[in-house]
Amino acid sequence: MPRPAGAAIPVAEAPAVDGDVLGDPAWKSVAPLTGFFQEQPIEGAPETERTEVRLVYTKDTLYIGAVMYDSDPNGIVTADPRRDASLDDIDSFRVLFDTFRDRQNGFVFGTSAAGGEYDGQVTNEGQGGGGLAFGGNASGGSGGGFNLNWDGAWVVRSKTGDYGWSAEFAIPFKTLRFPTNPEQTWGVNFQRIIRRKNERAYWAPIPRQFNLYRVSLAGTVAGIRTPPVRNLKLIPFALGQTITSGVDPAPTDNSAEFGGDLKYSVTPSLTLDATVNTDFAQVEVDDQQVNLDRFNLVFPEKRPFFLENAGFFSVGNQGEVDLFFSRRIGLADNGAPVPIIGGGRLSGKAGKFNIGLLNMQTNDVDNRLPSENFSVVRVSRDLPNRSLIGAIFTQRIATGDLAGDDDYGRTYGLDGRWAIQQHTILSGFIAKTETPGLSGDNHSFNFRSRTNRQRFDIDAGYQEVGDNFNPELGFLTRGGYRKPDVRVMTRFRPKRIFQELRPHATYRGFWGFDGFQETGYTHLDNHWQFKDSTEVHTGVNLTLEGVRVPFEIYPGIFVPPGTYRNAEVQPVIMTNQAKPVSLNLQTFFGGFFSGHRKTINPTISFRAGGTLTGSLSYQRNDVDLPQGEFVTNLIRSRLSYSFTPRLFVQSLVQYNDRADVWSMNLRLGWLQAANTGLFIVYNDTRGLYDLRPTPRREDRSLVIKFSRMFDVLQ
Repeated sequence: MPRPAGAAIPVAEAPAVDGDVLGDPAWKSVAPLTGFFQEQPIEGAPETERTEVRLVYTKDTLYIGAVMYDSDPNGIVTADPRRDASLDDIDSFRVLFDTFRDRQNGFVFGTSAAGGEYDGQVTNEGQGGGGLAFGGNASGGSGGGFNLNWDGAWVVRSKTGDYGWSAEFAIPFKTLRFPTNPEQTWGVNFQRIIRRKNERAYWAPIPRQFNLYRVSLAGTVAGIRTPPVRNLKLIPFALGQTITSGVDPAPTDNSAEFGGDLKYSVTPSLTLDATVNTDFAQVEVDDQQVNLDRFNLVFPEKRPFFLENAGFFSVGNQGEVDLFFSRRIGLADNGAPVPIIGGGRLSGKAGKFNIGLLNMQTNDVDNRLPSENFSVVRVSRDLPNRSLIGAIFTQRIATGDLAGDDDYGRTYGLDGRWAIQQHTILSGFIAKTETPGLSGDNHSFNFRSRTNRQRFDIDAGYQEVGDNFNPELGFLTRGGYRKPDVRVMTRFRPKRIFQELRPHATYRGFWGFDGFQETGYTHLDNHWQFKDSTEVHTGVNLTLEGVRVPFEIYPGIFVPPGTYRNAEVQPVIMTNQAKPVSLNLQTFFGGFFSGHRKTINPTISFRAGGTLTGSLSYQRNDVDLPQGEFVTNLIRSRLSYSFTPRLFVQSLVQYNDRADVWSMNLRLGWLQAANTGLFIVYNDTRGLYDLRPTPRREDRSLVIKFSRMFDVLQ
């Protein structure tokens, strides 16, 4: 069907950004964009509550005025107004801008009735790197199809009333990237969620199998005259910290640091970022995980500098084979920070080419580990109909007096994507690594096809990783295997009781090059989504694990070599996540290697008054093997209170008896533009034995960091 079209109107006087769209004369003469259509609960039906969106601009800023009329204003659902808090389970409004009209990439801005700021970058229409994730969901970290951690400099305010609620956005043009044409037409779509009705509606209609990130289905807004971009921002920071580490009485170290970032627009679509004495003290610590297998766990990137335009650098099959994984820079294998002296990144578009250049330098560590230099070159070219071809090169090389002669690693890769109409994508990558001392079998590739239609989704592929494939600036869950996989899912929307039924089947298998099967996994399931958003999953897993050499699954307990075939059930219950208190219960019961496993993982989430939110999760693994019995416990508690959308305090407390550790992370943030501002962070990590009188080890730190953005050319 035809895509909707509208226009942005130039104005001499900017609206007052206070959320009051209906009371501001700057909006009176602007014709609204209306006519939203539901994707859920009734696909294709008009929205049940009227939405009006207006766009105007001045010489340097784009303004959006959105009015969400509501016949029951008391039913508006609000929650955590912190920056980038989820908007899925509350009443919310989001806008997508495809500024280059390449039908693949874009910027997302959103808010709720509480006025929180939500922004991110879309790449490859929300899909992951070279391989497509089974669920089609994008990661929130780097390398995913949607990068929630991108933070631009912009402002939003919301207001509620007897009409419903409204919001005003002020987005400086220099926050965006766009072509050099004096007058432009952008791809645009708007999304509104009315949570009590479980209603999701779009200005440009979206079929049920897609979401807002389906950039190629956006409408258009014409008449946008962008200014010449003169953009130079300096972001200095000052940091003071005190660290106590060691057996009690432990020494305390006090120190101060200074550094900063620079952002310069080389062209309106190409940005240079530089950093000196890079610090990430304000970043939340990693979620702890329990590993009951013999393969690597992946932890997402959270550090701001590596997150902007991260999608440009993403090549591989995310979570399994990543040719570039930014956590290799400035973090040791155990997660300990490695000092980053500085570096730079040039990223963006040059015509039909997407360009990403990165170079970072780290310092040596205690005269034990050498300093290192990291380089990434990524170039891709957009082709018609959302297709693409690209190449990537990465290098890690030791530098300085501690460096050896052959201490380096390089990766070379090619990738591509061919879209067939709207529903099918063929994609893949091929890569090779260069590591001193390793020759032959240093390749990896993945080829796959995905067809995503309204009633069914078929995803199939084949992946191979050589025994000596060693992407030193990337990530592997395991090496040396061949892997076919396939997934088939159907969707039904009955008229009664259920909102949607999603029966599906998944298979993936890993074989060594000698023909030995290391893993087999068959998943048969149905997702039963009720009208009130309660959801039940009834999964059954048929598993095979081929263990080549004994591995220690728990201290003192080893799984012997052999092939283990098992079956387990995987029931899941999720109550309505929009309620003040909700439950997400995930469980596994069944065979596990040569014995049995019972896993229960409930998460209780709550909110009060739209300012206090929290969750408590507990994961218990009860494992019974012939070699021994053991239980692991992982408890995670999150709590957040927002005084305003930009002033918050939050805590993360974790208890992990498998890793023999408990930890606490407390953060107070007073945000300014683009996630700068004042941060006070307290960390405390101790072994579980430290809860007893002796021996006692202390690992504590208190960090106070202040950063400020200066727009030099404003």
